[in-house]
Amino acid sequence: MTRNASIDPAARDVDLLPPCVILCEPQLGENIGTAARAMANFGLTDLRIVNPRDGWPNEKARAAASRADHVIDAVQVFDSVEAAVADLGHVFATTARSREVAKPVRGPDEAATIATRLGAGGTRIGYLFGRERWGLNNDEVALANEIVTLPVNPDFASLNIAQAVLVCAYEWRVKANNGALPFRLDELQNPPATKDDLVRLFEHLEGALDAVNFFRPVEKRPSIVRNLRNILQKAALTDQEVKTLRGVIAALEGRATRPRSTEPDQL
Repeated sequence: MTRNASIDPAARDVDLLPPCVILCEPQLGENIGTAARAMANFGLTDLRIVNPRDGWPNEKARAAASRADHVIDAVQVFDSVEAAVADLGHVFATTARSREVAKPVRGPDEAATIATRLGAGGTRIGYLFGRERWGLNNDEVALANEIVTLPVNPDFASLNIAQAVLVCAYEWRVKANNGALPFRLDELQNPPATKDDLVRLFEHLEGALDAVNFFRPVEKRPSIVRNLRNILQKAALTDQEVKTLRGVIAALEGRATRPRSTEPDQL
């Protein structure tokens, strides 16, 4: 089957200010790196780190980022959450637990809708993520405008930081470019088989089965033929797939394979 490998321009068309990601006191470089990789997957590049335990730069983070070097190279390090969010107009604090701080609570899809709307107007947005072991404290959550929590199993709510970043980044990307996919199969290069082609396939298959006495007892032939044709109809075969199946049937019939021409002027 021929595939159109070109990238749909709509998949790159994100004409608004993307959010930043703030990691509060991450312990492991690997978690920073995998968070950076998740960001790069969905077009986010502004990664901010507050007091990383093992300092910065961190080679383990770069290795775990899996070639998201543009995110790692642009990392900003801050001494406090207050400094990390100082230039932002709207901050979402991510947490899996109920807090004493009274704030609107959003799912990641709702937060993404708000983030894209504000980003389109030029407001800088941030997603704040807590420590691996115990997340954000109440004072840090108080700095945020809203809380984001994921629809996880409440009896097992803890996510790896990179997983949480990925979910939020994914939801933002879906809203930012209306869910445009990088590619789809091109129907012009993969046209559906015509009914005439399908009938020829049916007849070819049925003739080959007749030759080996497949239809037994003979009186059941009409119902078996209908079943076979229905199966093939459900497959929604393309023109190339029909040609492939007919080639398979011909090979099973023992027909000689057509020689491939090496001369450009020969058929």
